[in-house]
Amino acid sequence: MSLPISAVWPGAPFPRGATWDGEGVNFAIFSENATRIELCLFNPTGRREIQRIELRERTDLIWHCYLPEARPGMLYGYRI
Repeated sequence: MSLPISAVWPGAPFPRGATWDGEGVNFAIFSENATRIELCLFNPTGRREIQRIELRERTDLIWHCYLPEARPGMLYGYRI
């Protein structure tokens, strides 16, 4: 994965979680009360956050995005 991530697509609300499709990763997370969700990307050791991506798409109560540049093994977390 090249950083920073330069492409963020809307993605899909299902399946939930982080799903690799062979070309990129779809992120989908449920939250009934969130007003904002950010996807935080970390360096390979997990000690340093290197980028935040705001999830702008929401279908019902599921926030989602697709990162075509993401690869399996990428370390991430959410700020909700």
